[in-house]
Amino acid sequence: GQNPLFPRILGHEAGGVVESVGEGVIDVQPGDHVLPIFTGECKECPHCLSEASNMCDLLRINTERGGMLHDGHTRFSKDGKPIYHFLGTSTFSEYTVVHVGQVAKINPEAPLDKVCVLSCGMSTGFGATVNVAKPKKGGSVAIFGLGAVGLAAAEGARVCEASRIIGIDLNPNRFEEAKKFGCTEFVNPKDHNKPVQE
Repeated sequence: GQNPLFPRILGHEAGGVVESVGEGVIDVQPGDHVLPIFTGECKECPHCLSEASNMCDLLRINTERGGMLHDGHTRFSKDGKPIYHFLGTSTFSEYTVVHVGQVAKINPEAPLDKVCVLSCGMSTGFGATVNVAKPKKGGSVAIFGLGAVGLAAAEGARVCEASRIIGIDLNPNRFEEAKKFGCTEFVNPKDHNKPVQE
């Protein structure tokens, strides 16, 4: 953000169980398994009602917001001094407080230590490919970086039936795993004297 706000609890990817809910919350209840979402949905604004965008007017990404939307105050403190929120999720903590629009209810059978990557890494990469890039069937896709987001982007390209899915990464140890997500060929920029786009 433009105006760093500290101290704060960082973190934006996790899985958890609802401990309690505030007044008027009906979408989730104590005991529900959820994933926090740093790009939440109010379900009422024009963006949330559109299939073309997920940039909610109320809950869009805001790195400068350090408190809850309801009153602007933080729900964290130490020795009476405020500790600020981050991206509305603050997941680097055992407990956190979020707006109800920033959690997605999931199947309680899903292992939280595995599905936590769905709250950012998987949804970001897959969504960027399927909803934004929208590769054509038989087309070519290049993916720079084969971490969690890149692998999810490769899976999105595979689902869209791209014929060439080129994984680009400085770490060749990632190439074998990337095949499972649809990558058909690989480029390590270190192996070339020219920029990879050439």
